[in-house]
Amino acid sequence: MAGGGGGGVSPLGPTPPMWYHRDLSRAAAEELLARAGRDGSFLVRDSESVSGAYALCVLFQKHVHTYRILPDDEGFLAVQTSQGVQPKRFKTLPELVLLYLQPSQGLVTTLLYAVDREETAITDDRDYSDGEDEKPPLPPRSASTSTPPGPETPTESAPAANGLSTISHEYLKGSYALDLEAVKQGASSLPHLNKTLVASCKRLNGEVDKVLSGLEILSKVFDQQSAFMVSKMIQQSVNQGGDQELENLVTKLAILKDLLSSIEKKALKALQDMSLSSPLSLPLFSTRHSKAIPVQAFEVKLDVYLAELTKIGKSQKYTLSVDVEAGRLVVLKKVKDNQEDWNTFTHDKIRQLIKSQRVQNKLGIVFEKEKDKSQRKDFIFASAKKREAFCQLLQLMKNKHSNQDEPDMISIFIGTWNMGSVPSPKSVASWVLCRGLGKTLDEMTVTIPHDLYVFGTQENSVCDREWVESLRVVLKEQTELDYKPIAVQTLWNIKLAVLVKPEHENRISHVGMSSVKTGIANTLGNKGAVGVSFMFNGTSFGFVNCHLTSGNEKIARRNQNYLDILRLLSLGDKQLSSFDISLRFTHLFWLGDLNYRLDMDIQEILNYINRKEFEPLLKVDQLNLEREKNKVFLRFGEEEISFPPTYRYERGSRDTYVWQKQKATGMRTNVPSWCDRILWKSYPETHTVCNSYGCTDDIVTSDHSPVFATFEVGVTSQFVSKKGLPKSSEQAYIEFESIEAIVKTASRTKFFIEFYSTCLEEFKKSYENDSQNSDNVNFLRVGWSNKQLTTLKPLLSEIEYLQDQHLLLTVKSVDGYESYGECVLALKSMIGSTAQQFHTYLSHRGEETGNIRGSMRVRVPAERMGTRERLYEWISVDNDETCGPKGKSTMVSRAGHEYVKHSVVRKPLGELGKVSEEGERSTKEETAARPKQDSSDPDSSIGKNSYNNPAYYILEGVPNQSAAALSPELLPSPTSVNPPAPKALPPSAGARTKPTSALSGPPHSSRPAAGQESPSEEDGGAGVVGAQGGGVAGTVGSMLNRPPPDFPPPPLPKGALEMAAEAPFNKPRSLYPDLAEVRIPPAGPGGPVTHAEGFRRGGVGAGALDDQSCSVLQMAKTLSETEFPGQPPRAPSAPPPHRGPPMGLGLEACRTFPPRNPIPESIAEDMPEEALWGSSSSSLSVGESSVGEWLQRLGLERYEQGLLHNGWDDLEFLSDITEEDLEESGVLDPTHKKILLESLRQQQQK
Repeated sequence: MAGGGGGGVSPLGPTPPMWYHRDLSRAAAEELLARAGRDGSFLVRDSESVSGAYALCVLFQKHVHTYRILPDDEGFLAVQTSQGVQPKRFKTLPELVLLYLQPSQGLVTTLLYAVDREETAITDDRDYSDGEDEKPPLPPRSASTSTPPGPETPTESAPAANGLSTISHEYLKGSYALDLEAVKQGASSLPHLNKTLVASCKRLNGEVDKVLSGLEILSKVFDQQSAFMVSKMIQQSVNQGGDQELENLVTKLAILKDLLSSIEKKALKALQDMSLSSPLSLPLFSTRHSKAIPVQAFEVKLDVYLAELTKIGKSQKYTLSVDVEAGRLVVLKKVKDNQEDWNTFTHDKIRQLIKSQRVQNKLGIVFEKEKDKSQRKDFIFASAKKREAFCQLLQLMKNKHSNQDEPDMISIFIGTWNMGSVPSPKSVASWVLCRGLGKTLDEMTVTIPHDLYVFGTQENSVCDREWVESLRVVLKEQTELDYKPIAVQTLWNIKLAVLVKPEHENRISHVGMSSVKTGIANTLGNKGAVGVSFMFNGTSFGFVNCHLTSGNEKIARRNQNYLDILRLLSLGDKQLSSFDISLRFTHLFWLGDLNYRLDMDIQEILNYINRKEFEPLLKVDQLNLEREKNKVFLRFGEEEISFPPTYRYERGSRDTYVWQKQKATGMRTNVPSWCDRILWKSYPETHTVCNSYGCTDDIVTSDHSPVFATFEVGVTSQFVSKKGLPKSSEQAYIEFESIEAIVKTASRTKFFIEFYSTCLEEFKKSYENDSQNSDNVNFLRVGWSNKQLTTLKPLLSEIEYLQDQHLLLTVKSVDGYESYGECVLALKSMIGSTAQQFHTYLSHRGEETGNIRGSMRVRVPAERMGTRERLYEWISVDNDETCGPKGKSTMVSRAGHEYVKHSVVRKPLGELGKVSEEGERSTKEETAARPKQDSSDPDSSIGKNSYNNPAYYILEGVPNQSAAALSPELLPSPTSVNPPAPKALPPSAGARTKPTSALSGPPHSSRPAAGQESPSEEDGGAGVVGAQGGGVAGTVGSMLNRPPPDFPPPPLPKGALEMAAEAPFNKPRSLYPDLAEVRIPPAGPGGPVTHAEGFRRGGVGAGALDDQSCSVLQMAKTLSETEFPGQPPRAPSAPPPHRGPPMGLGLEACRTFPPRNPIPESIAEDMPEEALWGSSSSSLSVGESSVGEWLQRLGLERYEQGLLHNGWDDLEFLSDITEEDLEESGVLDPTHKKILLESLRQQQQK
C-alpha cells in the first residue's frame, strides 16, 4: 500500500478510513467529488507524483482543490505549505484530517462531507482457467524467470519470498541486542551483523563467481595479469568462509569492476594488433546464414491504357522472376511464335514500388532506364496476396544488397496461445509459419525467417527452459538458424519469450522485464500480465502478454485488469515514469488471452460462423465495443479479423465448439469468441505494417487455437554524427511559439509542461502557464506563450537523426506535480525554417483527458540537411487513388498517436511522363516528388467519441446545473434549423457525398427537440446521453459537435484539396503545409454556425455527423467559447471567396480526429463555383478525382467495378474508351453507353 510511514505506527491508523481511496486516479477522484456536488466534500488518495505521499482533494464552488500531504524524514505527515509557513505535523492521516475538519485551518474551505470509497466485495469468481478447473493452477516452482534459460545465458533463480527484509528483521529483533551488548563490553566487531550480511549476500557471492568464471577465458586471451587474479580468487572462494567471506566478496567485486572496465580496451588493442599482422586472416567467429531463398516467379498482366491497346494488342502476359540472392529482377514477356523478350534489372535499378490502393492486386514498378530518367510499368497480379509477396521479396533483396550497415526495417512474428494446461504437440510449425485461417502469408514468403519471434502463452505448464528450447528447435527446423533467447518472463503459467536472429543479438540492449498480478484481489498470478522491453539499435520496443478475467459478463473487470497492467507494469526508460507504458515505446505490442466475448445468442453465433460471416459478430465483440467507447486500448490498432473465433473448441478437433459446462453453481456458458488478440501502438510518423493476422487450424491440444501476426516495422540506428563539420558550425534547436491545451478537470491550479526525448540530454520544464480561462466547470483552457516555453537543444543536429526523434510532453499541475495528460509529437513534421502547427490528444492512465495544440519549429542548419531514403519509404501508395477496397471494413491497420493535419495532394510519379509504345511511362527522376508511404496517415487513425470523454463526463457524471452553467449563446433553440444553403452548384461540381459501404445511412433532416431521445441511442453517442442526461440532451448533443473556436483549423478531407486546381506548391516543404492557410468561417449575424443534429454514424449529407469524429478537445472547446475567427476554406489556386450568407460546415471540416472509416465526402457544396473550377485544364472536372465519383455524378456507379476490373481506373485516359471497351466492362445498356460517351466528349471540349 502506498504511503507507508516511519516508526511503528501506520499513517492510516489501525484500519484505513472510508474517505481514503488508495490508488484512485486524479480524474476518478474529481468525478466522485463532482457527483457529491457539495462544497466541503473531500477525499484522500495516494499521490500520483510522489511515492508514499497523499493527495487531499476538496470541492469548493464546483472546483476541485488538491493539497499534497508529504511524509518527512521522521515519518510525520504534513500538508505542503507555502515557503516560510510552518507546517503542522501529524503521526497519522486520520489525525491530520481531524484538524482540517475544524474551521479556519488554512484550506480553501473546511472539510465537511467525506466521500467514501465504494467497497467491492471480493467474491470467489472461480476465475481460474475459463471454467475448466475448479481450483487455481499451482504456480510453477520458479515464480518468475527474469533471464532467458539455455546454455548461452545463466539462469537466475527467483528471489526468496521475503528476501533481505526477512533476514534484516530477524537481526533487528534478536541479534541486534547481542551485538549491542558486545559493544558495551568493549568488542570492536559485530559478529552477528557480519553473519547477517554474509547470509544476505550468499546469492550475490554465487553470482559473482559465475560471472568471474565466464570472464576467465576472455581474461586469459586478452589480459594475462587480470587472468591470474581471477583464477586465484575463484580458487580461494571455494575454501573461504566465516568472517573472511564478506571481505573476500568485496575483493572479488573490486576485481570484477577493474576487469569489466579494462577488458574491452585490451581486447580492442589485441584485435588491432592481429589485424595488422594478418590482414587477410578469417574472422574469429563464423556466422550461420539461413538457407538460400529460391528464385520466385510471378505470373502477371501488364496494365496498359486504351491509347496503346491498338498498337500492342490486348493485355500482355509477363513473368516477373525475383532472385533475392543474386539481387536482380527479370521481366519476361511472351511474343509471337513462343519467343520471349526479357530484361534484367539489378536491385539498384529498381527505383520504387507504387501500390494501388483501389486495385489491391495492382503494382507500379519504376525502373531506372538511363541517367536521370526512369520508366514505370503497372502490373496486375493474380491476387493481393501475390502482390504483397512480391513486394516483400523485393524489399528483402534491397535490404540484402544495400550498402547500409544497419537495417531500416525488421520483420516481427508475434504469437499468442492459451495452451489449456497441457503440453504442446510435437510440431507447432503451422503457428510459426503463419499457416491456417485468416490473413496469411503467401507460400512464396512463408519460410523467410523473421528478425524477431515473440511467443506469448497462457496456461502453459511446461517449464521455462524446456519451452524455450522447443521453440528454438522449431525455428531451427524451419529456418536453419540458431535463434537466441534474449528474454523470458513468467508469472505462474503466463509466459513471454523473445528470440532474435543471431545477426541481431548485438543490436539488442537495455532488456527489461516485469509482471503484474490481476487475479483474485490482485494477489493471485493465475491472471495478470508479463512484459519485456528492449532497445533494437535506436528504437524502443515493448511487448505485453496478458491473461485477463474470464466470464461473459465480466467486461468491467477485464477493463480494470487492462488499466492496472497499463499503470503497474514497470518497463522501459525509468525517466519516463510519468508516462504509462503505451507512451514509453516507439512500438508497443499487446497480445494474449484478453477473454472478451461476443454478446449474441449462441445459435446466432454458430449460424454466422458456419456461413463464414464474421462482420455481424465483430459488431458485438466486447473488445471492439469497449474500444469504441475509449474504455480500453486507446489509439491501439488491430488488423481486420478474417478468421473464426479461436475459443472454445472441443479438444482434439477444430470442427466443433463446446459452449456449455456443468458447474457446481449451475450450467456455465462460454460462447465462441475471439478471446486471443494481438494489438499494437506506434509513435506518429513511424512505419508499422501488419502483413498477416490469423489462427492455425491443425493444433488441437487446447480449447484455444494459436493466433499469429507478422509485422514490418521501421527501426533507427545508433546515429553517429558525420565528420568534417567545423566545431563552430550552427547547432539545431527546437523552438515553441505557443502551446494551448484544454484538460478535463474541475481544478483551477496552474500548470507547467515537461519535455522528454532521447535526443535531449535531460528533461526540460516550461514556466507556469500565463493564460487560463474556462466557461465550464469541468474543463480548463491553459496557454503558454513563447516566453514561458524553453528552447530545446538536441544532442545532435543532423536532419537524418532528428527526423527519427520524438518529443514526449506531460502537462503537470503546480500544486501536486501530478500529470493531467501526456502526448507524443514527431519532430519530422516540424523540421523547417517556419513554425509548423501540431494538434493531438492528451491521455492519462489509459483515458483521454483532453487535447493540446501549438506551433513549433525544429531548425536544422543548412550544412546538416543531408538525408537518405529509408527502405520502407521505397514502397509507396498511389495517392491518386484515395478510396480503400470496396466491401471491406476499413479497420485501422496502423495505430499510434496521430496528428490532425491537412491531406496533401502529392503529384504521383505516374503523372510525370508519357507511356512509350511498350506501355512504359518515362519520368524524370524526382525523388522529392515521390509519394512517400506515411505510416501515420491520419485517415487510418481511430478517432472515437467515448463514454469517458468530457461530453459524457459533463452529462453523466455531474449534476445538470453544470450544463446549465454554459453560456446561453451555446445552447441553440430546439427549433433551430440549418442556415441558408449556398448558391446552387452545377451537377458536375457537387454531390461528391458517396459514403463508404460501412458508413451508409440516411442524412439528417431535423434535430430532435430538447428532451427527446436521439434515434442513434445504440451508437453510444448523444442518443444514450440524451436518454439519461435529462432535458439538455437534445441541445447539448448538437452543440458539442461544433469545432473548437480559435483553434488551428481542423483538417480538410482529402477531396477538399483535390477539388481545387492542382497548382504546384511553390514552398520547398510541400509535404508539411501551413495549417493556418485554411480557415473556418465566422458565425454570421443570424446566429452561430450550425452543424449536424447529433452524434450519429453513417450521416452522408453535408450536415451529417459521425459519432466517432469529435475528440475531447473539440467538445471541450465548444463548451467554452462561441466565436470563430478566420475565413472560409479556399483552394490554393482559387479566386477570392464568394461573398454570401454564412456557410454550414459539414463533419469533415470540423473533424478533430479522423474516424476509423474515412468518408470520401466533399465540402464542394459549401464552396463557391469559382473555387471549384479554378483554372484547371484537366479533361474532367477537378471536382472528380476518381472514376467512381464521375460515375456517381451520372448515376451509373453500378459500372465502377467492371471498369476497374478492366483497367479503367485513371481519369486521365478515360477519354479514349470506346463502345466495345464499355461492353467488355459490363455496360450493355445502349442508353447508358451513350450517356457515358457523351459526358466524356463534353468534358474534352472544355
